[in-house]
Amino acid sequence: MSADSAPARNGFSTTLQIIPVVFFTFLCYLTIGIPLAVLPGYVHNDLGFSTVMAGGAISVQYIATLCSRALAGRSADTLGPKKTVSLGLMLCGASGVMLLLATLVDHWPGLSIALLVCSRLLLGCGESLCGTGAILWGIGRVGTSHNARVISWNGIATYGALAIGAPLGVEMVHFVGYWTLGISVIALAALGYWLARPIAPVPIVHGERMSYRSVFTRVLPHGIGLALGSAGFGSIATFITLFYAARHWPNAAFTLTLFGLMFIGARLLFANTIKRFGGFRVAIASFSCECAGLLLLWLAPVPNVALAGAALTGFGFALVFPALGVEAVGLVPPASRGAALSAYSVFLDLSLGITGPLAGYVANVFGYGSVFLFAAIAAAAAVALSVSLHRRSVQGAQSAPVASAANASTVQQTE
Repeated sequence: MSADSAPARNGFSTTLQIIPVVFFTFLCYLTIGIPLAVLPGYVHNDLGFSTVMAGGAISVQYIATLCSRALAGRSADTLGPKKTVSLGLMLCGASGVMLLLATLVDHWPGLSIALLVCSRLLLGCGESLCGTGAILWGIGRVGTSHNARVISWNGIATYGALAIGAPLGVEMVHFVGYWTLGISVIALAALGYWLARPIAPVPIVHGERMSYRSVFTRVLPHGIGLALGSAGFGSIATFITLFYAARHWPNAAFTLTLFGLMFIGARLLFANTIKRFGGFRVAIASFSCECAGLLLLWLAPVPNVALAGAALTGFGFALVFPALGVEAVGLVPPASRGAALSAYSVFLDLSLGITGPLAGYVANVFGYGSVFLFAAIAAAAAVALSVSLHRRSVQGAQSAPVASAANASTVQQTE
């Protein structure tokens, strides 16, 4: 049975079909989260490299993710989501092997950093394949009418794994040692591969496949909206601790925790609003909420107001990806959904990669608080773009029946 013909299900049974496959995203992002918080310190303090090298060793993963998005989309469309997820988990496991070797040869810093970079590159490719494959696998199990629910649960798995993985990795290194990072990544990837084997694959969708360039062009406006909205998350993740330190406020990390909790809560409670009201309407409301939260952060006179701003930003950002993603995926034939999803996700990678340097420049010139004003302006631009896309969509829907009637009249006259 194809995804398009899957029978209607109630919300609970649909969720039960989705969770087993997005669990592989959770495992994948655990392999990312566990070493994330400790590797910069390992590169700088233990291997003796500069902070620039420490940051670069981490960031190279995102370059690999960005460059492998097209491959992930095509793999999901042609090989099938299950094989794509399995391949991604194998790459994650291989990255764990490289990471283990890197920590075992720390007395040779050059070799250790080279192995670490290879590990990050493999992990970035694995992330692309697992994330894209899991979403398409979930859609194949429950049908395209539940696209938003699948994407939302996949995001919950992503951010939940990162939230758990980072402190877990710190504790593992503190109590046992760096070598446990590689072992844990290998074990998680092997567990995922083993758990995936008995789950039935979904049929590969056959039919028209657009070129990746055509797919990219079609989802470009939606991707730009995603990139603008993601600037808020990137700014908070990168500069909230420096913002708090500049104002001598304590507990900066709690803003990130609250952001994550509101993000997950919004996805759990309001994912169905996309199906009910449409992606563009939800995106407009989400961007507006995010903009208001970022303005609160910019103007915050006391820590409690900053916390409220971070919470509101997380709540608003939660539904941005699935809201615009549903509209973007709907623009392509079923056989090109994987390509559309990967092309759309590219803009999240680009935004998170560009936001850091741009926001850093803004902070140097105008101060740390202005970073959040910069992100609020980006969110406001995303509101305007979403309104424009919504109007174009409504006009297209209204003109379609008119065009069909005109074509039918022409055919009748010809006959």
